Amino acid sequence: MLGEAHVDRAVDAATDFDQPFQQLITEAAWGTVWARPGLSKRERSIVTLALLAALGHDEEVAMHVRATANTGASREDICEAFLHVAIYAGVPAANRAFKIAKEVFAQMDGAHG
Repeated sequence: MLGEAHVDRAVDAATDFDQPFQQLITEAAWGTVWARPGLSKRERSIVTLALLAALGHDEEVAMHVRATANTGASREDICEAFLHVAIYAGVPAANRAFKIAKEVFAQMDGAHG
């Protein structure tokens, strides 16, 4: 979902201290949750973005907005997810998520435009 470059950076940055954590998230998130058949990658991406935004995990929001290039979630999907965040988790959380997404979109558009 996050691309080979992200995975390579995470693996390269792992130390003896955090290697067990990196292995855990790789196996649990990518090997189990993201691999389940119940939701598409697009749907999982939308749910993940809403949860991360609601919880205020800004770096993860940015990372998962970038990952939509691999999951099939559209900018319209992201907007809808953040509208849900506004109602169910609060306007400030959604406002921050929209700001982060706009910054990421500008970076992505600059890189491809």
